[in-house]
Amino acid sequence: MAEARHSAPHRYPLRVQWEDTDAAGIVYYANYLRFIERGRSDVLLRAGIDQQDLMREQGLAFAVRSCAIDYLKPARLHEELTILTEFSAASGATLTLAQAVWRGLDELARAKVVLACIDGNGRPKRVPRQVVDLFATLSTNFSQISGMLDSKDG
Repeated sequence: MAEARHSAPHRYPLRVQWEDTDAAGIVYYANYLRFIERGRSDVLLRAGIDQQDLMREQGLAFAVRSCAIDYLKPARLHEELTILTEFSAASGATLTLAQAVWRGLDELARAKVVLACIDGNGRPKRVPRQVVDLFATLSTNFSQISGMLDSKDG
């Protein structure tokens, strides 16, 4: 088992581009979903987990099962944003993440995202241990989560 280590939420910086905004230069609400998707993908990529390889080698992919998002303040053209991703829970075929979009000290949006691990036919499959361990490092509750998963791995 990987050594338990604690870390801050994953940080993914981005700059708002013209294509992200409406005619008034304000980020279109659906684009926040794209921003948080980039943040999640970056967590995996920076850890050396390529989602294409995961599909090709293990026949697994991640699909968003549910997403609840609160929009708190607008982002505007050319602003520098940071997407924070933090692990909340894991259970069999699902991962739950808390994500937020920040501009400096202002929180602009927050989301709870539940991901389902699925095979090529869309059937649920257990989340690979390396992925659970990676996301668990983004939680202050790593030891509690890791213990919960060990008891289910049998």
